[in-house]
Amino acid sequence: MTDEQQAVCPTGLRELKKRRTRDALLHAALDLFINQGYEETTIDEIAEAVEVSQRTFFRHFASKEQAVFAVQEMVESRFLSELRRRPATEAPFAAMRSAILCAWNSIGEAIEAIVTVELHMRTYRMIESTPSLLAAHLRRSMDLQNQIALLIAEREGLDVNTDPRPRVAVAVFCGVMRVTGQLWGQGRDISVDSLRTLTEAYLDQLGPALAGNWRAETGSGLG
Repeated sequence: MTDEQQAVCPTGLRELKKRRTRDALLHAALDLFINQGYEETTIDEIAEAVEVSQRTFFRHFASKEQAVFAVQEMVESRFLSELRRRPATEAPFAAMRSAILCAWNSIGEAIEAIVTVELHMRTYRMIESTPSLLAAHLRRSMDLQNQIALLIAEREGLDVNTDPRPRVAVAVFCGVMRVTGQLWGQGRDISVDSLRTLTEAYLDQLGPALAGNWRAETGSGLG
């Protein structure tokens, strides 16, 4: 082993150990939250499940709430990265649609690298049924919605404070995402593919839903 390799390996091993500890803490935290309740679970219990100190928990997470939303934050970050990479020639809705579907193409593996998709789904259900977490979820959704609106405005060369279109478009898009997330969480098929398919189907209904006379149409819809 060269001197350069000897210098790099310890750092790499330390980072690997930190990542494994963080993943173990996250998995233990979500499992405890689901099985005994978010409010009832203490940080000491999470740390004890992984056989580390409370101080180690706080090296990785600022709070229990941050642990709850850790996977969701990763998913949102993946979507924002995909949206930034979309061609400037794409219209706003097309860019957002392509970005979310591209993100879901690889997000399953990213989730499974940390927790199981089943645990992620059960966490989503727990958030929806826990008042304090649901409030935090809605607050985070508003923050994300604002980030997306700013990004769309920048793509289109618009001032988000004087032109309402970016915020309106993003509000509609995020509304569809929330609906599909709720339906997915209530369903039996918890695979990432099922969420992607459901998301695509509902996004494809945006045009028909926002234009035209529904009563004059027959044979439309998802059912």
